[in-house]
Amino acid sequence: MGKYFHTLINGDVIYTMTSNDQTKERACDDTTCTEDCATCPSAHKQSALKGLPPKAMIVVRHVILVLSGKGGVGKSTVSVNLAFALANRGMNVGLLDLDFHGPNIPKMLGIEKQRPALLSHAIEPIHVTKNLAVMSMGFLLPDTSTPVVWRGPMKMGAIRQFLTDVNWGSLDYLVVDLPPGTGDEALTIAQIAPNVKGAVIVTTPQEVAVMDAIKAAKFIEQLDIPVLGVVENMSGMICPHCHEEIDLFSKGGGKKAAEDLGVQYLGGIPLDPEMVKAGDEGKPFILQHKDSPTGKAVDAVMENLIHLVES
Repeated sequence: MGKYFHTLINGDVIYTMTSNDQTKERACDDTTCTEDCATCPSAHKQSALKGLPPKAMIVVRHVILVLSGKGGVGKSTVSVNLAFALANRGMNVGLLDLDFHGPNIPKMLGIEKQRPALLSHAIEPIHVTKNLAVMSMGFLLPDTSTPVVWRGPMKMGAIRQFLTDVNWGSLDYLVVDLPPGTGDEALTIAQIAPNVKGAVIVTTPQEVAVMDAIKAAKFIEQLDIPVLGVVENMSGMICPHCHEEIDLFSKGGGKKAAEDLGVQYLGGIPLDPEMVKAGDEGKPFILQHKDSPTGKAVDAVMENLIHLVES
């Protein structure tokens, strides 16, 4: 049973949890279990054989990692819209924001002022809809301007807590929004999360962004995790006046990266002022502009990804 303790961040107190006792094991109820989920003995045996930490206790069919090599490419936008696309299809979805130093998911969903309930046995995530739950460090900070000054071990402990001490329930999908690069957060979640289906690499068309995206893909491959595909964000721009497409930041870099890596190109999402507005207002773009050219592009990317994961 977990118990609460105070964690100091720059002198401010936030409430998190630590598990000194054994976490109550939750049974796997999935008939298609591949025997590598958290509660299967084989998962723990494999971890021990490889010298890796044990898998976290969480019941989930598929974990999808969303990452990029560089910041500012729209990775969180892809994560939010993917989570909503899955939830809209009737899936039980969790959205986990592991960007501790820049937790933007709460703002992008319009829930930045909410706080998770601290129950006797677990932290209750924020429920955006009846089948979409969200957890983020942003919910635990005193305000949005408070920085998180943590070294690797504290991040690793928090990631395990966000998996095991949060009342996720039984999930079909857990979408994990990771910080840019190939640091502690990506390495830890890849090692301790059960049933990692694969990773989605998000990039913009410019060569400097594509270079770093390829590094992120190779990092994932070194962990024996499949790269599900590449998404090119800001792929051209829909002019708000003439509604024609402009190659503002070039185009095609993401597709070429996918070809070079030998993975699927999931599609391109144009730069759209309405997409920026949706993020600032906390209203997911996919819910408001389904029939716009950008909305159709977003939906096509999500359809490609869901088909790939479910097939």
